[in-house]
Amino acid sequence: MLLAGKKLLITGVLTKRSIAYAAAQLAQQEGAEVILTSFGRALPITRRVAEDLPNPCEVWELDLTRPEQLASVADALDARWGSLDGLLHAAAFAPPTALDGGFLHTSWEDVARVMQVSTYSFPALTRACAPLLATAGGGSVVGLDFDAGQAWPGYDWMGVAKAGLESCCRYLAHALGPQGTRVNLVAAGPLRTVAATAIDSFDVLHETWTRRSPLPWDSVDATPVGRAVCALWSDWLPAVTGEVLHVDGGVHAVAAAVRREAGTGPQSRTERDGSTVVS
Repeated sequence: MLLAGKKLLITGVLTKRSIAYAAAQLAQQEGAEVILTSFGRALPITRRVAEDLPNPCEVWELDLTRPEQLASVADALDARWGSLDGLLHAAAFAPPTALDGGFLHTSWEDVARVMQVSTYSFPALTRACAPLLATAGGGSVVGLDFDAGQAWPGYDWMGVAKAGLESCCRYLAHALGPQGTRVNLVAAGPLRTVAATAIDSFDVLHETWTRRSPLPWDSVDATPVGRAVCALWSDWLPAVTGEVLHVDGGVHAVAAAVRREAGTGPQSRTERDGSTVVS
């Protein structure tokens, strides 16, 4: 089994559509032991969802913006397992003022909140768990991303936060490489999670993927992203760190794509007008 014996901490499970839920489900199927985290009003919801996993698991309280809770969870992991093989950072937040065209008018207070939750919490969580990862031989840290290489309609300050997340990934890979810890991100295409559908322009993103994705993209199936996360947790990619792995049907790689039936190529000029064939 790909993750046999692995011990994993997973943030960000809210519903069965959550990418983190897909990762937790697949990880358990591949032999891992999992603990989830949640906080506030979401905590009882996550606990109910955790009961539907192949192996119902514990859900610990963790607000990633509170240093004392980060320290408490690290201590609890030490007491429970003594080490940690991997973690998933699946946390992001932006108020409505920071999305959907509000970029030029968002206050610093709202921007600071976006950056704290969506960017700074990634190194904060990793720092708290670093000694446990080192004890496990290095382990693997994975975060969830959305391609920050270009501007997306309505994504606004969350796009800026994701660009910061990608930079944090590189610096964490540099800082923790000597202890053997790998740090990577998975950049997913648009999925109809609770967080994503809070963006009014989600349908624009979905339409973009429908037109441009070389591979068919299913916006309600988080399984491909969960599989990528599990692959990064596994021992099969021991020299991969500081990477952004795109699981987006190929949209990041192409400027445009024309949807064709499988196995068909470009229409020849002869087929179009009876003149010279262009292969």
